[in-house]
Amino acid sequence: MTEHGGLVIHGRSDAVLNPGGVRIGTAEIYRQVEKIEAVLESIAIGQQWDDDVRVVLFVRLREGEVLTDALQTEIRQVIRSNTTPRHVPAKIIAVADIPRTISGKIVELAVRNVVHGLPVKNTDALANPQALALFADLPELQS
Repeated sequence: MTEHGGLVIHGRSDAVLNPGGVRIGTAEIYRQVEKIEAVLESIAIGQQWDDDVRVVLFVRLREGEVLTDALQTEIRQVIRSNTTPRHVPAKIIAVADIPRTISGKIVELAVRNVVHGLPVKNTDALANPQALALFADLPELQS
């Protein structure tokens, strides 16, 4: 609560990931990824895969950065060292933009729906709905 009677809320997350039956808050992953200089921001979802859920991490990189094998290894090592092996993404994919609401919140559930080929509700609430197209039919998520 602020001195003026307002509230500041930290750490809200749309989704809880559940790989192998272990509940993981996406904020736990984001805290680690934010430590990596090459990454501007990220979004994590759970993708249905082989009768389970696998963690998929999308990263928006700083200008001039490329998602190399070395950078993927660094991201995985930072996450593994500071969380658990279940937090480590099965896939890391670079994207040019991450969809957000008009108030600036990333929309994990909308991205998950696009990845699974499901409709996205309330795209009018998005500041950049065109960014959802970046997550559709990605070949990297077919294997």
